[in-house]
Amino acid sequence: MKKVLVLEDEAGIRSFVVMNLRRGGYEPIEAGTGAEAYVQMQAHPDIKVALLDIMLPDTDGFEVCRNLRAANPKLGIIMISAKSQEMDKVTGLMTGADDYVTKPFSPVELTARVDALFRRTGGESEGQSELQHGPFLLNTKNRTLEKNGERIRLTQVEYSIMHMLMDSPGKALSREEILSTVWGKEYAGELKIVDVNIRRLRIKIEDDAANPTYITTVWGFGYKWGF
Repeated sequence: MKKVLVLEDEAGIRSFVVMNLRRGGYEPIEAGTGAEAYVQMQAHPDIKVALLDIMLPDTDGFEVCRNLRAANPKLGIIMISAKSQEMDKVTGLMTGADDYVTKPFSPVELTARVDALFRRTGGESEGQSELQHGPFLLNTKNRTLEKNGERIRLTQVEYSIMHMLMDSPGKALSREEILSTVWGKEYAGELKIVDVNIRRLRIKIEDDAANPTYITTVWGFGYKWGF
């Protein structure tokens, strides 16, 4: 069974999520507080996706996200909250989340988001084992990125975007194309998620994130890899 951490302090909502994940073929691992979530992650190291509520009794989901991401860059993380403000979405994504779902949500939508993250954490078949451009080396077998020999920790979403960009150097990729390829054709979220992940990537790989030279913007269209 594919394990999913469900961190939600409201028992009714947690039961609803757990029930629908089980119907989708997953094994939900439940937690009602941030402290319980850390214990469950230790007890179940094979958890590949975590659903994190933001409002918790002992901490907040952003802090849990930061800690889980620091411990495991390959963990798939979806933030779940009643908050719908744009700033909350950006904050969640910038702290390391891969996706953001706002309550109320449909069980079909949530399961589809989890399915998409599981596909990415499970790896993908690659034609080449390495892609190298300038100071960067992307290893497509172990899904890692190095710059001048130094490892850069990437989330699964960040890796997928980097692979897409480095596999088509100089080609302008639309935001819609990136969204469809990385998040899946059935993804119902906003294009903004692409921009936030590009911002995160620039912070990690650029010498000056405010003046990027590797991931450049094609105004009104998308992004390209080129220097």
